[in-house]
Amino acid sequence: MIMNNPMVKRIVETGEERVGKLTQQLMSNEKFVAAVQTLVTRSLAAKGTLDSALRTALSAMNLPSTADLEQLRAKVDDLERLLTSVESKVDALSAAKKK
Repeated sequence: MIMNNPMVKRIVETGEERVGKLTQQLMSNEKFVAAVQTLVTRSLAAKGTLDSALRTALSAMNLPSTADLEQLRAKVDDLERLLTSVESKVDALSAAKKK
């Protein structure tokens, strides 16, 4: 409803234009792009270091990691499928004996 107001529309359009120009200027600045790339690279490296340290700490406390829990969940899913299969075979055998 507020977006139907011509003044608001004009303000939004002006803001979008200015943000677009600023983005173009920043992306054409090699120093800015290099700084962003460095920041992303360092952030990913820090995340890797943190993940590794966390896995080590969890292991030292004898606690499972997310990967351990996912493996366990996959095994439980496999066991559930196997149990369902066995149950259906037992039901089929039971039904065959009743006849």
